[in-house]
Amino acid sequence: MPKVAKVRTKTASRTTRFEAADYLNTEERQAAYIAVALETGDADFVRDALGLVARARGMSAIAKKAGLNRESLYKALGESGNPEFGTVMRIVGALGLTLSAQPATSGRMSKRRRAA
Repeated sequence: MPKVAKVRTKTASRTTRFEAADYLNTEERQAAYIAVALETGDADFVRDALGLVARARGMSAIAKKAGLNRESLYKALGESGNPEFGTVMRIVGALGLTLSAQPATSGRMSKRRRAA
């Protein structure tokens, strides 16, 4: 059986860092992304979505509008952040958005229900 020579070639591959905020370049896309995050009920996803939109609009500007310093905004929306609801509402307002509620479909209702 003939021997097959293995040829190794070096190819230089260049990668660029993917920045999702670059694709959230309109208010409609930003609002839609946050809406999807809210629909999941995943608090980490919501925090991350707010952070991406804030980065897309400029963290300094959003921090100023929200009455926060930039470092506090980064901390609240960072990977280990757990912002208080009041802070979330200030950020949402600074983004020019509102939160709204609608009845959940039966398949999306949480199994845990709180008594009013």
